[in-house]
Amino acid sequence: MDATTVFLETFGRVPELVRSAVEGLDEDALAWRPDAEANPVGWLVWHLSRVQDDHVAGSAQALGMEDHAGQAWHDGFAERFDLGVGDAVGYGMSADEVARVRVGADLLLDYHRAVHERTEAFLRALGRDDWERVVDEDWDPPVTVLVRVASVLGDVTQHVGQAAYVRGLLDRR
Repeated sequence: MDATTVFLETFGRVPELVRSAVEGLDEDALAWRPDAEANPVGWLVWHLSRVQDDHVAGSAQALGMEDHAGQAWHDGFAERFDLGVGDAVGYGMSADEVARVRVGADLLLDYHRAVHERTEAFLRALGRDDWERVVDEDWDPPVTVLVRVASVLGDVTQHVGQAAYVRGLLDRR
């Protein structure tokens, strides 16, 4: 089994986890926080989708794969979300900034679906030798495609698990 197959399988599990975390919740429920500093379900799903969108597109751009270098965020989702955060992905947001991410489940699911489709297309376009190519030289050692994709997957699965946990707390209140 090769890396592409493994990552397609593992990323392929995320949309259902995202759906189960947000489906049936209204904007108020998606914005509910266990305390004033905690991240709500809606923000967590927005954030994990933004990170995946940004990092996968950035990897494609670094490889010169222009057909895969665009973000879904720039294809109308930034306007649909209307958060006024530019290209932010959520790192370093204050509690007040997190609270401003108030959107509906349908928009979150539409965005994540678009990001997932782009991720799958990027993964399918990679050749065997592409996995060891460097996509970010700002780190020591420089980051390869394999390391970046694994990092994104780790971040995404961590946050979808957090969203499911917060959803559980919300459902039990």
